[in-house]
Amino acid sequence: MKKSILDMVVSANIALGDSHFLLKFTHKDTLPPMLPGQFVQVRVDNAPEVFLRRPISINFVDFSRNELWLLVQKVGEGTRKMADYQIGEIVNIIFPLGNSFSLPDNKQLRLLLIGGGVGIAPLLFLGAKLKAKGYTPMFLLGARSFDGLMQIDDFKQFGDVFVTTEDGSAGEKGFVTQHSVMQQHIDKIYTCGPTPMMQAVARFAESHSIDCEVSLENKMACGFGACLCCVTQTHTGHRCVCTDGPVFNSKELSWQI
Repeated sequence: MKKSILDMVVSANIALGDSHFLLKFTHKDTLPPMLPGQFVQVRVDNAPEVFLRRPISINFVDFSRNELWLLVQKVGEGTRKMADYQIGEIVNIIFPLGNSFSLPDNKQLRLLLIGGGVGIAPLLFLGAKLKAKGYTPMFLLGARSFDGLMQIDDFKQFGDVFVTTEDGSAGEKGFVTQHSVMQQHIDKIYTCGPTPMMQAVARFAESHSIDCEVSLENKMACGFGACLCCVTQTHTGHRCVCTDGPVFNSKELSWQI
């Protein structure tokens, strides 16, 4: 898929609690094609300590409004600078990068999308694509507490939403793999979030013979497979997450699970 380097215009910057925010960008020209699971590289200007672009999952693309959404967590100098973006500000972005989640063709399949924390980001766009193909996916969104839950109403547009929190302040108490929806019949799982969560989901999928795709969140610098800082071990050797991923079938990975 062709990559674009565009100066995008900030159309919205919405705070989602203390540590997350939703950025929306637009452009005068029609946005290029993008697929769920792909990511962007954002150049952070006017931040002397930030030398590298920041990789961010594509959260959603509203082609009717020519708008790209990025759900961002404030974790360092770069993302804290991004949190201060103002409407109308120009931001240089490279996209789309990486591979994507696969879209099944069997409408009878029961699909479960599991996200934890900011890892819910790529699942919204995936849910929209699945809905457009005639599926009604199930979303299982996990957080430490009610305050960590985000975009619930957006997810409800595309499927059935289930929630779990570690402290029981919303939904069922516990981890995502302990939620009662996991006892239903599931044909395929897609997941993104903290590595321990994805490993637990992968173990569950393996033990129940369920196909599972995971979106890794390894640290990335270049986004083009040159720096090798995002390499992960698979059963066929070392692979660059930014080019061979970020989406992998869980069976490909040599996780210590």
